[in-house]
Amino acid sequence: MDTDDTVLEFGSEHQPKMKKTIIHPIACFFHLIFRVSALVVYIFCGWSDAGFVTSFIIILLLLSADFWTVKNVTGRLLVGLRWWNKVAEGGESAWVFESRKPASLKKHPVYKAESMIFWLGLILPPVLWFLMLFSALFGFNFHWLAVVVVALILNGANLFGYVRCKFKSRGQIGSLATKYIGAQLFKSMQSSEGSEGAKPSSTTF
Repeated sequence: MDTDDTVLEFGSEHQPKMKKTIIHPIACFFHLIFRVSALVVYIFCGWSDAGFVTSFIIILLLLSADFWTVKNVTGRLLVGLRWWNKVAEGGESAWVFESRKPASLKKHPVYKAESMIFWLGLILPPVLWFLMLFSALFGFNFHWLAVVVVALILNGANLFGYVRCKFKSRGQIGSLATKYIGAQLFKSMQSSEGSEGAKPSSTTF
């Protein structure tokens, strides 16, 4: 019988409960599992009996699953960001970079631990694939070069999209702050002008 939840240290009953820093453990797991698995299969496929075609298909499936998961699920849940492409009626394609609004952030905040997991998982694998690119080139493994290029394209697309979302959200916050400060300055100028205009009328009588 597990009694860990009933054991309290002396004085701990008066301490506030710790807030959970990871509220989306499943999203964090799937944010990392596909891209890490693709790297592991690529690195150790030479030690197995699987041929190039089998390894290529497995890595491609893992990279595709990772691309869809990160683009459509984990970015929205872990950091409140989303990017996607829409096609207008005229056939023109446009990229959309969205971030969670400040009002929604109060209800669904971004936790530091989840944000760290997201960004580390987003940045480190493309760096490792970039090193694999040089390894394939200098090792004359040109048949594996296609695998590395596909991995860099899919991982790099998500990295680029979320970096754009991040900077766009900062720009929106900056513009909102600028508008707020400008409105406050305008109000203060109006109040000062009103007070200066009221002084002569009060002293003439």
